[in-house]
Amino acid sequence: MPATADAPIAIIDDDEQLCRALSRLLRQAGFRPYVFLSAPDFLSSSERGQMKCLLIDIQLGNVSGIALHRQLLAEGDVTPVIYITAHAEASVRAEAMSVGCVGFFLKTDAAAGIIDVLHRVTATTPVVP
Repeated sequence: MPATADAPIAIIDDDEQLCRALSRLLRQAGFRPYVFLSAPDFLSSSERGQMKCLLIDIQLGNVSGIALHRQLLAEGDVTPVIYITAHAEASVRAEAMSVGCVGFFLKTDAAAGIIDVLHRVTATTPVVP
């Protein structure tokens, strides 16, 4: 069984259709997706500490995905983050990169890139029981 098999991955996005599509994609690639439709849903989840990687939308309704990432870092949570967004502005990408993400993808990018990054990240990040 590969190191990435069944790795728990959080999808934090307020777009339910995208969450369903990403969940299917992640399951097909051997991951175990958890969907959170808001930052508060994720923050209050009992599964939060089990995640090997977080797929976070830049625009999460009333909160920025980058603000969520900063909050997690301030709490000592260094779970790897991949941003996924519909916003292609260079300033958004630069801000996301400055926070320390492991990947930045547009929602229109090929899914294979996200899966590649997830495989690399989960192969090197131990699962916390």
